[in-house]
Amino acid sequence: MMDYKFLDKVLDHIVSETKIDYNERTIFLPFSFSPFSYSCYSLQLLLLFSPFSKHCKEVYGLNKGEIEYVWDEYKKIIKEKLNNGL
Repeated sequence: MMDYKFLDKVLDHIVSETKIDYNERTIFLPFSFSPFSYSCYSLQLLLLFSPFSKHCKEVYGLNKGEIEYVWDEYKKIIKEKLNNGL
């Protein structure tokens, strides 16, 4: 059984470490070495899962199911921020 309270804290932490520069239209991810244009964010989601997964496993000790939950929620939050300029 997943501890959603813990997973939501992990999610909040990863989101807080994600920096979006709306002027430069770039996004800095805590699990990626270089920033990239967020206009390509949707196209790069498949490429980002592997480093995200590794980050969650190494830093937070999450298993596959927990990583998938956090990843799905993370994508929703970041997409909303990008679409709404939050």
